[in-house]
Amino acid sequence: MLKLIRLIGRKIIGTIANIGEVFILFGKTLKYVRYFHEDRILYNEQLYRLGVKALPLVGIIAVFAGAVAGWQGAYQLEDTLPPRFFGQIVAVGILSEMGPVLTALVLAGRNGSSIGAEIATMKVTEQIDALEVMAINPIRHLVTPRVIAMFIMLPLLVVVADIIALFTAALIGDLFFNISVRMFFNSFQSVFVFSEDVFPSMMKALSFGISIGVISCWVGLKATRGASGVGKAAIHAFVFSATIILINDYIVATLVF
Repeated sequence: MLKLIRLIGRKIIGTIANIGEVFILFGKTLKYVRYFHEDRILYNEQLYRLGVKALPLVGIIAVFAGAVAGWQGAYQLEDTLPPRFFGQIVAVGILSEMGPVLTALVLAGRNGSSIGAEIATMKVTEQIDALEVMAINPIRHLVTPRVIAMFIMLPLLVVVADIIALFTAALIGDLFFNISVRMFFNSFQSVFVFSEDVFPSMMKALSFGISIGVISCWVGLKATRGASGVGKAAIHAFVFSATIILINDYIVATLVF
């Protein structure tokens, strides 16, 4: 029994210590944002790699997510509610939950794992130690550009995903359920409120972007030596990021609504 209590205690203390390390890393990251102009080449590289190059994947996911939302929404409304409610229900669901959460989870898998593995590789091969020897701050040159790139690009990718998903859902309703595209968007516009439909989505996207960037970098910096450490870093970056995304989703939704 005492061994179990000790084990639980060590896990709890370790978790609290890890949370503290993540917040300390986030604070150090913000410290070096003031060098944005000087390090603009690093930022541009990460904005392109983590944002622009993710557009095809986000677009494909948004198409099928919108198709599923449109199909399920129209099917549930059939014989229960008038078609004019189709746009209201589907669009609000896409904007408030499906768009930001699904996009963030996809980018946690793509970008989070990539960041974690990349920094972990530099850690285990002592490249980060070499940077420090040359008086190059690894937080400034490795962590901050990636975190800021995720902070900027994730909301923009969420907007793109929302637009694609909305049009796909409208087309599904028009092609298969005789609910015109015009009726879809007229129905949505009649209840659309920026502060309730768009603002929470953008708040979630911003928090998701920061979470993915900071956690993935932290996991990479904590990697142990060896090839297995790189693999674990890639896995942990996605798992931890996805978990925090869902927790943040609940927190933001609770605060806003």
